[in-house]
Amino acid sequence: MFAAERRQLILEMVRANGAVSLRELARVVQTSEVTVRRDVRALEAEGLLDRRHGGAVLPGGFTRESGFPQKSHLATAEKTAIADLAANLVEEGEAIVVGAGTTTQELARRLARVPGLTVVTNSLLVAQALAHANRVEVVMTGGTLRGSNYALVGSGAEQSLHGLRVSRAFLSGSGLTAERGLSTSNMLSASVDRALVQAAAEVVVLADHTKLGTDTMFQTVPTDLITRLVTDEPPAHDDRAGTELQALADQGVQIAVAGGQGGSAGAGAGAGGPGGDAVPARQQRRDVPLPGPRRQVPGAGGQLRSASILGEQGPGAERARVADLRRR
Repeated sequence: MFAAERRQLILEMVRANGAVSLRELARVVQTSEVTVRRDVRALEAEGLLDRRHGGAVLPGGFTRESGFPQKSHLATAEKTAIADLAANLVEEGEAIVVGAGTTTQELARRLARVPGLTVVTNSLLVAQALAHANRVEVVMTGGTLRGSNYALVGSGAEQSLHGLRVSRAFLSGSGLTAERGLSTSNMLSASVDRALVQAAAEVVVLADHTKLGTDTMFQTVPTDLITRLVTDEPPAHDDRAGTELQALADQGVQIAVAGGQGGSAGAGAGAGGPGGDAVPARQQRRDVPLPGPRRQVPGAGGQLRSASILGEQGPGAERARVADLRRR
């Protein structure tokens, strides 16, 4: 198949599905992922599609939002590693809120074995992942079902969260920047996420490196309200993600990085069953320290090193750690 024919077929697949993995593209056009990656890069240069880690999506700027089927096939190994690490923050008997998203769905699968846990959510996928967990109580918001991401939104969802207070909120989104914080492409989803944030003493954002440096239309959580970011390690060539991690750390966000080199955490490990049994063999945690004091939230359980301890090494040493992470 000539390059022009391959690229036309790739473009047709992306237009039909919204998002397609490099592996699937390579299978259909019967060539290597290296060649497909080169084709995708050429199509992106023409403005016909956007590259994402491990795949390609339709271009959309600030307003486009991929549906659940498309999102579920992007950065799956990274989401698995992030969910494994984030689950370590949850303690027995805790009450938390978990927002909608494919990464938070992975987290929910790993929370099924936490005894005495109460999970408040507006996500049908999160509730489904916990439906058979005997020791976990699931509380769902009201609202109107948004079919593209299986989430309850609208005034009913927001009103059901009034007066609620929990220890932590675990949220995902479409993009994360140091300038605006977490954002999403849908106004209704953003409004419910803001209500979830108001109910929590601590906000934990789950975002794989492909979302770092991406800005979308509606802000959900400003940077100064984000306590922790759990992400995967960006590839060495991804300067944008590394720069954004540095900027987030400079603004006081505690950062935990899951995985080995090049964001390959969880490679070769499945996403896990409903109970989250599969744990990536290469998973590790690297905490990016803070440049200055940050409020400490009781009940963190020591899963992430405290800002005060890391701060004793001085801002220079802390920035050097982030710079080392970027080089990796």
